[in-house]
Amino acid sequence: MQKKVYNENPLEVAKQFEASGIIRLHLVDLDGARAGRIINWKVLENIAAKTTLAIDFGGGIKTEKDIEIIFDSGAVIATIGSIAIKQAELFYQWLQKYGGEKILLGADVKDEKMVIHGWTEQTETDIFDFLQENINQGLKQAFCTDVSKDGLLQGPSLGLYKKIIEKFPDLYFIASGGVSSLNDLVQLKEIGCKGVIVGKAIYEGKIKIKDLQI
Repeated sequence: MQKKVYNENPLEVAKQFEASGIIRLHLVDLDGARAGRIINWKVLENIAAKTTLAIDFGGGIKTEKDIEIIFDSGAVIATIGSIAIKQAELFYQWLQKYGGEKILLGADVKDEKMVIHGWTEQTETDIFDFLQENINQGLKQAFCTDVSKDGLLQGPSLGLYKKIIEKFPDLYFIASGGVSSLNDLVQLKEIGCKGVIVGKAIYEGKIKIKDLQI
């Protein structure tokens, strides 16, 4: 897969977001996700030290030590993905130790089934059952990425997200994937999303930060 680099300096991008009124940054260690261990914690540390952004950080978090590293490096929330499926009991322990406010569950989905390991492995785990099990263990916030939509700029999975929000009204739910316009953001807000992860649409100029009226 060909990668596209939009900016070689993550701190510069973070400062641009901060200057525009953004207060929350979703930061993913793609190298760490591939390697199965945190690699870019220094980037996190640098952004946390030089901006006021509230950062949730994910990618490569496999152990409790990893969580401690990212919190010590300035993240306010740890984003957890595959571990929550592959080692559910461990994830439950983290929820109980750190609390639902400090853990953000990242759920990658295709056809309402969970997908793991960088979208390479589809499971038979139903997204609704998965969320219910974790809510029972203290989960308070989650984002869901429809992998069939992500990066295509063809619009988000409104139907899926609406079903999740209706079924779990107390969950702080964040949409991810497919966002390509301000209208998408309006629609996501209307169905009850508490937040939206926007990346490519900003980098490709489809959405101007100044138009977000933050």
